[in-house]
Amino acid sequence: MMSELSETKIRVLLVDDHPLVLDGIRSRIEQDETIVVIGEGANGEEALVLAAERNPDVVLMDISMPILNGIAAAEKFAEQLPEIKLLMLTMHDNREYITKVLKAGAKGYILKDVPSNELVQAIKTVSEGKTYYSSGVTDILLNEGAKKEVPLTDRERMILKLLAEGSSNKHVARELDISVRTVETHRRNIKRKLDVKTSAGLVKYAIESGIVEI
Repeated sequence: MMSELSETKIRVLLVDDHPLVLDGIRSRIEQDETIVVIGEGANGEEALVLAAERNPDVVLMDISMPILNGIAAAEKFAEQLPEIKLLMLTMHDNREYITKVLKAGAKGYILKDVPSNELVQAIKTVSEGKTYYSSGVTDILLNEGAKKEVPLTDRERMILKLLAEGSSNKHVARELDISVRTVETHRRNIKRKLDVKTSAGLVKYAIESGIVEI
């Protein structure tokens, strides 16, 4: 009877390099009788080994860890154990981390300050093959995404692409058969439209908007 009962539970593998954090997460989620923690790992490599051995339904994993971080581990899970659902639990609340993790194949992304009931709900949702983002993550994606929707002309996009790939103003001018002064004018206009002050800001926008690929 106990064996059958345990098989109906959602089997969760916890992965975080801080033992106190692991203890806290375990105590929070095992208050729900439909969830059982089947193992704990301290980095991405341990997560892969334990997951292969114990076949969890959900891996609840941090991002910042030694040896193999959560993003790299998520990519390996997608290659080696694609049937296992990944749910990232982290303090990182910036768009760059969120998009990288989701592209790597994670089913959900929640912040460590969420209440226990939301953490449990996230595990249940992801275990069913659905996606789950905590409200803070959704706000970041929506708000920053809206801020990035800036109407650049085709010429401005081409200039931004070349600049982001490392071309100098002179090289862009030769490539597009325009003057260096025209390139500089476009560059100022692009910065103004995007509300960025530095060349690094231009590169960041170009990557996030898909104008250039890493």
